[in-house]
Amino acid sequence: MTDDGLSFSQRLIGFLPNLRRFAIALCRSRELADDLVQAACEKALAAEDSFQPGTRFDAWMFRILRNIWIDTLRRQKTAGVSEDISNHEDLGTPSGEDAAIARMTLQTVSEAIEHLPDEQREVLLMVCVEELSYKETAELLGIPIGTVMSRLARARKNLAERTGIDKDPLRLSPVKGGNQ
Repeated sequence: MTDDGLSFSQRLIGFLPNLRRFAIALCRSRELADDLVQAACEKALAAEDSFQPGTRFDAWMFRILRNIWIDTLRRQKTAGVSEDISNHEDLGTPSGEDAAIARMTLQTVSEAIEHLPDEQREVLLMVCVEELSYKETAELLGIPIGTVMSRLARARKNLAERTGIDKDPLRLSPVKGGNQ
């Protein structure tokens, strides 16, 4: 999401769904996510002049939101307990057997993601959900690309183990890109 001729506010408004999705994934609370997104937008608007045209707006916004989240976590260490999204039964789902199965699967995956270490969860969300490249994720988190790849591999392995997904030997080979 580089310079596309849109004004700063148009980019910000267009990016809100991505920002909110990332915030929900980080904090696992829709209410807190909304607060994080609002704080990130306020900070971005106040720092609009520091955004460099031609650079990735999405990475800039993700970094702002992530830094606010880190500050929030630091404050929470002394503030007390946070609320978990799984406590909310008011999340609507369509009726039927497929919806029940989908909800159970989503709950299983959500719990598995929740149990990932923070650094693995962040990388997983940025690469797999927000579709940032390894390089962009590395730059955003301030870590080497190899660390991104390692954390992502461990996150995927942990998810597979926690959700009971067996590796299909026909899909995997011992050497990346190799044939069985």
